[in-house]
Amino acid sequence: MSFENIFRQYAWEDVKASIYTKTPRDVESALARKHRTLEDFMALISPAAAPYLEQMAAMSRQLTQQRFGKTIQLYVPLYLSNECQNICTYCGFSYDNQLRRKTLTGAEILQEISVIRSMGYEHVLLVTGEANQSVGMDYFKKVLPVVRGHFSQVSMEVQPMDREDYEQLIPLGLHTVLVYQETYHEEDYRKHHPKGKKSRFGYRLETPDRLGQAGIHKIGLGVLIGLEDWRTDSFFTALHLDYLQRTYWQTRYSISFPRLRPFSGGLAPKVDMRDRELVQLICAYRLLNEDLELSLSTREPEKFRDHLVQLGVTTMSAGSRTNPGGYAVDPQSLEQFEISDERSAQEVAAMIREQGYEAVWKDWNAFSAKPFLPDEPHS
Repeated sequence: MSFENIFRQYAWEDVKASIYTKTPRDVESALARKHRTLEDFMALISPAAAPYLEQMAAMSRQLTQQRFGKTIQLYVPLYLSNECQNICTYCGFSYDNQLRRKTLTGAEILQEISVIRSMGYEHVLLVTGEANQSVGMDYFKKVLPVVRGHFSQVSMEVQPMDREDYEQLIPLGLHTVLVYQETYHEEDYRKHHPKGKKSRFGYRLETPDRLGQAGIHKIGLGVLIGLEDWRTDSFFTALHLDYLQRTYWQTRYSISFPRLRPFSGGLAPKVDMRDRELVQLICAYRLLNEDLELSLSTREPEKFRDHLVQLGVTTMSAGSRTNPGGYAVDPQSLEQFEISDERSAQEVAAMIREQGYEAVWKDWNAFSAKPFLPDEPHS
């Protein structure tokens, strides 16, 4: 059994129709329950739940504080490479997008690490395009031990890999893997990914299964909001999460909410999501799952992010750069997408403290070893 077996039991249009025909009575029933089901989640993300947003927000705030306290964990992305062999209609790193490609060398990675550490970070997210030749397993095996030596927690958002690959990287310091399905609408997925390994819908869909089988500590899920109907995509994300938590119960999970952002020659969203609707979605996830980590990136504007500190979010990035070398080596290189909240990490931390919350920079003490990193990446 894998998630794809469960996924094939649901028809997109049937799920969508069920969500859009939910009634106020369905919403009230969901809000009254102590333990909510996926059917309740449908009601909470439906148009019928819009008038109940204030009540949902108050409940979300209470549940989040009970489980996580008044804390927000901070992380920062470190882009290692913009090389990519996929064509993705929405991404600045797409193979058919004309830009100067770059993969950071060992010395350049150390320069980036120096700046990120000076910002206060001890949690880093390593990001690359999907190019197995230049940023594949050999590269990751060299980079991970060094990065682990400078940070308490190391996450990765790279190409989906086989179970055996993850099993090799975990002892080298890999703690968390983020893998977004982008959209669970299979036909539209193929339209947005016409070339490259990423065009294999099923392989990407089963990546969290391979992560769970490998024993990864935490898995991050999500869709790119704007590619398809966000309510239906969010139900399938919740369905995926429900399966994973029952199957790999020792693993932790997080959900992110990336809304489609502009890039050079970029794609306009097919479906717009208003700010109130994103608040509704975040609260619905919290009401479904009290233990779930909810993450909001610098894609969102600063005032909106400030507002969400108290409504259910547990993790935020700050001071981010979405280009390889963006912190020190090559700040002017092309970004993967435009940043909206451009405040520094310390400014965001100050905002969090002003709201009576604590900004958390790490989960545990940093490793003491700092192994040597070769000057050049594997090629």
